[in-house]
Amino acid sequence: MTDASFHDGREAPLNLGAQDDDDLQVISTLTQDAVFPITEMTWRPSERRFGLLLNRFRWEDKDAATSRNRPFERVQSVLVFDSVLSVSSQGVDRSDKDMVMSLLSVDFEAAEDGAGQILLTLAGDGAIRLSVEALDATLKDVTRPYQAPSGQAPHHPE
Repeated sequence: MTDASFHDGREAPLNLGAQDDDDLQVISTLTQDAVFPITEMTWRPSERRFGLLLNRFRWEDKDAATSRNRPFERVQSVLVFDSVLSVSSQGVDRSDKDMVMSLLSVDFEAAEDGAGQILLTLAGDGAIRLSVEALDATLKDVTRPYQAPSGQAPHHPE
């Protein structure tokens, strides 16, 4: 049995988990250039859960769309982090309800005993830092893909 490759995505909705840095880098790649309104960020301290409702570009389908000469697609996805102890941010104005953020990367800085910091880097020098007891992330597509409004693929360094 072989692992699915990045290019095997096709129409199947993603439902991925990450419990180590290698897994998180897959999620980071798939969510690069995802956009979300500031109102779609949720921090639930009692549940120790932080989540985002993203409109992400379907990187896993980019080559198939190009080769079949069909539109590039986006899909709404939920990115959830569990075991979150605290959330802090910089360059994020929570009072600006019209602000739309763009996610550039998701990284994990390990500390002792599996704990650490998850850093969500945003376009425009913004960042969200999650202090976590353990790395526990989930990325799940929650809608059918739709044509990317721009009709273009974002620039994605290989």
